[in-house]
Formats: sequence, structure tokens, C-alpha cells
Amino acid sequence: MIFWQTMTTTQLHQDQIDDQPTLWEVSDELWIRLAPLLVIEKPKKKSGRPARDARGIFNGLIWLARTGSQWSQLPRRYGPKSTVHERFCAWVEHECLRSAWQLLVEEYDHVVGIDWEWLAADGSMVKAPLGKRGALVRRKPRAATPPTEAKPDVNARC
Repeated sequence: MIFWQTMTTTQLHQDQIDDQPTLWEVSDELWIRLAPLLVIEKPKKKSGRPARDARGIFNGLIWLARTGSQWSQLPRRYGPKSTVHERFCAWVEHECLRSAWQLLVEEYDHVVGIDWEWLAADGSMVKAPLGKRGALVRRKPRAATPPTEAKPDVNARC
């Protein structure tokens, strides 16, 4: 069973996020079922840091999906944004996220129920902010418009 909890964020767009209860982090019970789906079998390197905890990374992906934030806005508690992105790409490549999504949909169907007779998808496309190269950069002011020649008065006679 999924345990729903409310969690707040300290990001700049906090006021855009609803405070309604939703899945922000995976419960212990659900993680026991999800963890085996997110394992990628690959040879381990002899040296270097140990791999980051997959649960924290998965929670970071939930945070990104729920807030619609950019990778650069990911809170540090989920790990470095590059690590989270690399693991996300690996999970997509090995279809781990597809399996996890299937499990979450089945769990939701069991708890709440899904009307499988009628389904719809909705989405929106929003232009991404330009960041340092766009609106935030001070642009050079336009040159002054050159003066125009004096026009003869319409009512003037020669």
C-alpha cells in the first residue's frame, strides 16, 4: 500500500506547488517492492566512490516530476543533479522505470481503482526559461534612431 504524505520544498517556485497530499517520497513498504526493479547488473569498478542510494535518487525523480522543475533546481538531499540524471538515463535505457511505473499503476489501481474503460492523457508544452543567455543578460541598448528630414507642411504653399 502506498502511504501518501505532504512535503514542502524550498525552491523558488514554492508558491506554484499545491499543498495537497501526494506521493513525494517512496514509503518503506513500497520501496521493498520497487528496489529489485531498479537494479542494473553491471561490473563494479574497483576504485572510486560507492554508488548513491537508489531510493534517494528515485525520490529525486518524483520531486522533479511533481514540481516540473529543471535538473538544476533539484535539492541536494537527493544527490548531485548529474548523478541523478545519469541514473535516470540508465534506468530508462534498461527499462527499469517502465517496470517501476507498471508496479505503481497496479498499486494505485489496487488502492484507489482505475476506470480502465475510459482513459485520457493531458499535458502541456512550455518554453523553457533562457537562463543566463536569455532575459537575465543585460543586452546592449539599441542605437538612437537617426533624425529624419523635415517634411514640408501639408498646408504650405511654394
